[in-house]
Amino acid sequence: MKNFTMSKRFLIGAALISCTLGSIQTANAADAIRIGSILSVSGPAAFLGDPELNTLQTYIEKINAAGGVLGRKLELVHYDDGGESVKANSFAKRLIESDNVDVIIGGTTTGATMAAIPLAEKANIPFISLAGAVVIIEPVKKWVFKTPHTDRMAAEKVFEDMKKRGISKVGLLSETSGFGQSGRKEVQGVAANYGITLVADETYGPKDTDTTPQLTKIINAPGVQAIFVFGLGQGPAIVTKNAGQLGNKLPLYQSHGVASGEFIKLAGKNAEGVRLPTPAILIADALPASDAQKAVVVSYNKTYRDKYKTEPSTFGAYAFDALSLYIDAVKRAGSVDKAKVRTALEQTKGFIGTTGVVNMSATDHLGLNLSAFRMVEVNHGDWLILK
Repeated sequence: MKNFTMSKRFLIGAALISCTLGSIQTANAADAIRIGSILSVSGPAAFLGDPELNTLQTYIEKINAAGGVLGRKLELVHYDDGGESVKANSFAKRLIESDNVDVIIGGTTTGATMAAIPLAEKANIPFISLAGAVVIIEPVKKWVFKTPHTDRMAAEKVFEDMKKRGISKVGLLSETSGFGQSGRKEVQGVAANYGITLVADETYGPKDTDTTPQLTKIINAPGVQAIFVFGLGQGPAIVTKNAGQLGNKLPLYQSHGVASGEFIKLAGKNAEGVRLPTPAILIADALPASDAQKAVVVSYNKTYRDKYKTEPSTFGAYAFDALSLYIDAVKRAGSVDKAKVRTALEQTKGFIGTTGVVNMSATDHLGLNLSAFRMVEVNHGDWLILK
């Protein structure tokens, strides 16, 4: 009996120790603030997704080295959707149901974002998108926010510049991706407000390797004065190369979907003279000292260059703003409680990011206006600010 009693006590003690250790492990796991991420690090949108991932990894490491947030470390849980919406939906489900993340940052593309939104909304989890289409935040979705300027804003900024130059007849070439389709719709919707007539309206696929037929139609359209390309990834660079091969002399405009030095590398000499709207990140060094964003964008650029020995891009900066906005909301909420953080995000005011000064509200989950965009032109392989 004595041996049985001792054995029984040993087993009970071992069970208690096991339970205690399990509780400690669970508590330690819970101590980390889990940042979920779905990005297009491979595939046709890789030059957008790669700097986004680099940025999240770099700044999470920096934040943790400085003590974390609310005394807790950050943990990144990342999946690469390869630019495929079906994968983005599957990974969003995994982040929510298996990984138990506190926030989702991504997707890189509009298609990936729209595939994940229903899951984030149903799960009541803050979701900060890095994609451009206005449909992401219009109509307003309770749990969804975004950092890049919208496609509508890009169209308006481009048309402002065209109007100043007396351009009124434009040929549009848009990508059949989610971003391109939304951009095409917004271009069509705001063109008349600026006295612009679309005399040609062509499309191309995100995997197309030649857009010469579409460009030929646009260049030969009656009275056409400029070409406006709406797409992202490698496609717009291919379009720009094809335009050069055709000997195009018309002004060529792009959207902020190519606001990266990678676009200039891919398009080569044909990128010369291309105009587009961009956040301040691309022209950080040219900003006056009085510019509210100067310190933020210069600091981000230096951090990225020092770590990766390459030029930063607006896309990585979108991820920086998303992470920064989330952390700012957590600090103001004093908690990672999802509902409290969502409310704090919606109440963001005067937040200076790389994309602009952010002022959100219950009816605006972006918080930027046209002044946050700068018009630039490719000049001798670099960006020149247009006045």
